[in-house]
Amino acid sequence: MSWALSMTSCTLYRWQALDARGDRVQGELLVQPTQQVITLLLTRDYAPLNCTRGRRYRARDWRQTQKITFLHQLSTLLRAGITLSESLKQLGENHAHPGWRALLTELHREVAQGVPFSQALARWPMVFSPLFPALMQVGELTGQLTECCARLAQQQERQQQLQKKVIKALRYPLFILCIALAVTAGMLLFVLPEFVTIYRAFNAPLPAFTALVMQLSSGLQQLALPMLLASVASGVLWRYQRKRSVAWQRREQRLLLRLPLISRLWRGSQLSQIFTTLTLTQRAGLTLLQGLEAVEKTVSGQLWREAIHQLQQHIASGLPLHQALVGHTLFTPLCYQLVKVGEESGALEELLARLAQWHQNHTDELADTLAATLEPLMMVVIGGIVGTLVIAMYLPIFGLGDALG
Repeated sequence: MSWALSMTSCTLYRWQALDARGDRVQGELLVQPTQQVITLLLTRDYAPLNCTRGRRYRARDWRQTQKITFLHQLSTLLRAGITLSESLKQLGENHAHPGWRALLTELHREVAQGVPFSQALARWPMVFSPLFPALMQVGELTGQLTECCARLAQQQERQQQLQKKVIKALRYPLFILCIALAVTAGMLLFVLPEFVTIYRAFNAPLPAFTALVMQLSSGLQQLALPMLLASVASGVLWRYQRKRSVAWQRREQRLLLRLPLISRLWRGSQLSQIFTTLTLTQRAGLTLLQGLEAVEKTVSGQLWREAIHQLQQHIASGLPLHQALVGHTLFTPLCYQLVKVGEESGALEELLARLAQWHQNHTDELADTLAATLEPLMMVVIGGIVGTLVIAMYLPIFGLGDALG
């Protein structure tokens, strides 16, 4: 099963085969390349009859909500006294999603064969982040697997809620801005020229304001196609560079940190995720260094991953965490103060939890405030743009009386 370690996508296959007793059996299997289906079935003592290719799954297809639900359900079954193997079997048999059904069936098969649950999860990196197997390993060693599942589910749930709120706060103003630009372009390209044609039929001179807006409309008509092509090309180039160039990601994220409101939202969500994960790993019994390793693999931004890696090197050299946070551009002064107090008092876990909660609450409030502030502001902007264009269209009407006379 080493093929699963490096996979970035997998394909679902439905198969039918004969087992060792000659009985006809069927099932679903997640594999990477097509030729692996027959090989995997043969290694499991099945004589393949036919295979049908289904959906291809990428990392983004495994929704966060589904992972949280899986953790909650698994924790509930374990707390009820059901064994891990039997819990995975029940979850797989009753799952409505074919991909998850095949995945849980595979996890059940491996656990039933004696493979540790943490190791089974680690074989599916496109589904489970490194934090999952790390905490499950701690639960296996300490006998608190049920508690680790519940804590991880809560952590993932809080993280998802915060991300949704931040995205919502940023998405709404962007949507309104796109609508405003579309309305403006439509009026300049199609509506205003028709009005001006009517006015010129009466040999009426255009007011200076209308003439100025018409010049803008004419320029936009000439540059509309080149601007559209340039925008599409820029978008494709940006997406290509963002995926392939680490330096490009750094520049993009540094620019993001300079934007007045967006930077505070992004920084707050990242710090909340970092300290929530560290709190979770501390409570699970991992060392601070191991916790930072888990954070590095789960945090999204390149700048943040590099910063966490620097913190690991600092701690590995035998120095306390708070010294590495002094004057750090990504971490707030509050991070340094509370971490220092926690390390000196021996209550680091509690102070990390407070930091996570404070940044989450602060980001929630900022997102609500941003949405409440930008909504009327964007309406004023749209009203101003539309009002300006309406005035430019109807201003010549006041001069039509003199022209007709």
